[in-house]
Formats: sequence, structure tokens, C-alpha cells
Amino acid sequence: MDHASLQSFIKTIFIIVLVYYLFRFAFKFLAPFLLKKAVSKVSENFQKQQQAYQNQNNQQTQQPDFESELKQNKIPKERKKVGEYIDFEEVD
Repeated sequence: MDHASLQSFIKTIFIIVLVYYLFRFAFKFLAPFLLKKAVSKVSENFQKQQQAYQNQNNQQTQQPDFESELKQNKIPKERKKVGEYIDFEEVD
């Protein structure tokens, strides 16, 4: 049966440390690129939603409702004059 030697243990630790630093080094250079890409994608989605909302509002203002046309076509009725406005004051 083979026993683990000190040399193979040190070699394993060296490989683990090397992989750790390689990931750290790669992440240091890739993180800004990935974050920039994510932010631009979120910004693009926000702009699309904003534009869709504005288009929807423009369509609603260009196409008046049938009910609002009926209200505009009606002649306003004369209101009855009830009388003067009386301002009552509180008595202590």
C-alpha cells in the first residue's frame, strides 16, 4: 500500500493555492466587464419599458374615449341658483 509522501502533499497544496490565485486574477479582470454588461442590459430593458409606456400613453391621448366624446357633445344644463352662501361661526 502506498503512503502519501510529504512531497505529494506539498504539491497538492501548491496546486490548490495556484488555482485560487488564478481564479482571483481572472475575476479581477473579468468582473468589470461582466458588471458593465449586466448594467447595460438592465439599462436597455428599462429604456424599452419606458418607451413602451410612453407609446401607450401617446396612443391613449390620440384616440379619445367614446364616453368623453359624448360628454363633450352634451350641452351643459343650467344649474339652479339656490341662494347665498352663509358662513356660520362657532359660538363658544
